[in-house]
Amino acid sequence: MKSNQTNEGRESANVGNAFGSACVSSCKGILAQIGRAKDAIYAEASGAPKVQDQMLRLALNEAEALAWQTMYPHLVFPALAAEKVQGVAAWNSHQSLIGGQTRSLTF
Repeated sequence: MKSNQTNEGRESANVGNAFGSACVSSCKGILAQIGRAKDAIYAEASGAPKVQDQMLRLALNEAEALAWQTMYPHLVFPALAAEKVQGVAAWNSHQSLIGGQTRSLTF
């Protein structure tokens, strides 16, 4: 009787290990997918005029953090990142416009 319980325990542990391995593999895949998307969006946006590197990185990190709060971060991240990058570009454009007006007023 004792040997049956031991075998059942081993089978249960093997199933648990397989499930854990599948979860880790899935998470690594999602991390890699988000990383590739992040790199692609950064490369595309960094070539745009008036986009500061540090602001762009912060916006992408914020988009990633928000995406991880959802059930499907790998699906949500690209849209969030695009929205954040557009916001950074608009802010930079606005700042340069304001800076130009301020400079013309001082002279």
